[in-house]
Amino acid sequence: DPGYTGHYDSEESAKAELQGNIERLAKYQDLLYADSTYALMIVLQAMDAAGKDGTIKHVMSGVDPSGCEVTAFKPPSEEELHHDFLWRCYRRLPPRGLIGIFNRSHYEEVLTVRMHRELLERQRLPAGLDGKGIWHERFHEIRAFERHLARNGMLVLKFFLNVSKHEQRRRLLDRIEEPGKRWKFSLGDIAERKLWPKYMAAYEDLVRQTSRPEAPWFVVPADNKWFTR
Repeated sequence: DPGYTGHYDSEESAKAELQGNIERLAKYQDLLYADSTYALMIVLQAMDAAGKDGTIKHVMSGVDPSGCEVTAFKPPSEEELHHDFLWRCYRRLPPRGLIGIFNRSHYEEVLTVRMHRELLERQRLPAGLDGKGIWHERFHEIRAFERHLARNGMLVLKFFLNVSKHEQRRRLLDRIEEPGKRWKFSLGDIAERKLWPKYMAAYEDLVRQTSRPEAPWFVVPADNKWFTR
């Protein structure tokens, strides 16, 4: 349920716990950096306006910026299209002792690309390798990729911010109506809403296919930003 808030009855009741968790995260970051044995990769996936940027801003507000890097993956460049679909993510992996946050990630390859076949065609795959079975093949490759990272000392945590279609509509309208938020608005967001049922099915598929003990998915209700954080 995107509107689920657990045992919290208001934003005020959650603020104290958020602050305590921010302080705890800062302490653990110091230990992570000092030990320099492990790395942490956080993956954030969601529909538009689900609150990925705000979650990063608030939850990670206590960490040392020098030990944390955020990568917002945009449509692949020409250089990236000349490599396999995981290549650009490999390049942004955090080294030992650091935290890497992926705002969108390699999972776009089984979400947006799955919705828009023309994006797959741009990837210059050899004939016969872009058939109907490609998504299950990519799930297999992603599982192997994340298993490899875990075996080499990287903690992989993946979060799907689950916003409802109704709440997304409200937030998109806010972007239009509030001057300070208009830069966030894109007509592409409206076009993607038409594919909502297909996206939800694709998200369910990827969570079932790629949530493993070494790289689990956490589905986070996102209709109330204060609860998401």
